[in-house]
Amino acid sequence: MRADRPATPGHSQEHGQPRPGADEHGETTRGARAGLSGHGTGAPATQGGHGAEPPAALGGHGAEARTGASALGGIVVADFGRVLAGPYMTMLLADLGADVIKIERPGSGDDTRAWGPPFADGEATYFLGVNRNKRSIALDLTDPTDLGTARAIVDRADVLVENFRPGTMEKLGLGHEEVRASNPGLVYCSVTGFGSAEGAHLPGYDLLVQAMGGLMSVTGEPGGPGTKAGVALVDVVTGLHAGLGILAALRHRERTGEGQRVEVSLLGSLLSALTNQSAAYLGAGVVPRPLGNRHPSIAPYEVFEASDRPLVLAVGNDRQFRSLCERLGTPGLADDPRFADNTARVAHREELVAALSGPLGARTAGDWFEELTAAGVPCGPINDLADAFALADRLGVAARVPAALAGPGQVAHPIALDATPPVYHRAPPRLGEHTAAVLTELGLPPRTS
Repeated sequence: MRADRPATPGHSQEHGQPRPGADEHGETTRGARAGLSGHGTGAPATQGGHGAEPPAALGGHGAEARTGASALGGIVVADFGRVLAGPYMTMLLADLGADVIKIERPGSGDDTRAWGPPFADGEATYFLGVNRNKRSIALDLTDPTDLGTARAIVDRADVLVENFRPGTMEKLGLGHEEVRASNPGLVYCSVTGFGSAEGAHLPGYDLLVQAMGGLMSVTGEPGGPGTKAGVALVDVVTGLHAGLGILAALRHRERTGEGQRVEVSLLGSLLSALTNQSAAYLGAGVVPRPLGNRHPSIAPYEVFEASDRPLVLAVGNDRQFRSLCERLGTPGLADDPRFADNTARVAHREELVAALSGPLGARTAGDWFEELTAAGVPCGPINDLADAFALADRLGVAARVPAALAGPGQVAHPIALDATPPVYHRAPPRLGEHTAAVLTELGLPPRTS
């Protein structure tokens, strides 16, 4: 159930720039393909059944694999998203029951199909990690027939997700104003890198936004060049913001019958996610700088060396600090005016670290974890991912999806719902795996080639 691994990785820019050799829509230019001319250049512009049960053509798919209620059952998502922010978000929607139709470029598909190593079952694990529970249809949006098929999907959808360069969907005839004329209940979500105004021309790679949006300026060691986060964190946060916006818009539609435009940018999402660092600048004029593993406003809140490996202390209040000092055998530190409260500890951070480092270095990280945790002091070792998943298993946090349900290497949906829990019923699709089925549901002739 996997596509063969593409021979070479693609290079398209996630949030709107075309890849080399592609046209401005980010789709490789091709002539009309044999066997598709019988589809016609369009499809019935029917409304998506908003406020009622979705039409049978695209509603409720996967019922054979799902049992019980699902939170988003009956919601159809036309997913034009690529790479991470959009696909991560639509996977979460699919886990909650939405029927996500992933519209991909023929021949290569989503760029992340080639973003490896590592690979599993011939597919890049990058792609596999954010595309379960979806159906894939391969459409060349520069081909009139395929574009008509895409429009037919959109006209029956409840939600549209796209992250092309701003203006591309309008050139294709799939812009918000045009599609709302035939599907006024559509929730239309656009994900951009730097917004749709003056920043529309800028490529939206996560690393670029981490740099230009300030995250790298507060990450890394003091005096260093800045360090990116170890995962495309801005994409993930933006996907979560987009999903929240979609759910809010669906709630509005439930009350009014009206769809609306949802727009999120990587830059705006990052500036929001910087929370206390952004607030320090806007509220107090402080431009934060990198502090390594230290916190700008809390101490001790950093990494110390135990006798065998690093140990993190995350002391958030005076009670925890007093308990720490007692367990270290240095109770007088809690009464020292330099360390009596958090503000004083931050002001005398270097003296505090020197006072704590000796006692902490006398025992193993495991010893301290057991003793300090029992005393209510937040601490723990720096785990690698193998250790982290083992910890989740040990603690009963269901972090893995059984391979039999959605393919190998799937991380569980992070939200637990007791009445409408996430469901895993489909492995990440092969490129175009569901093209024939979707065409049938649209009432269009099957392809003959």
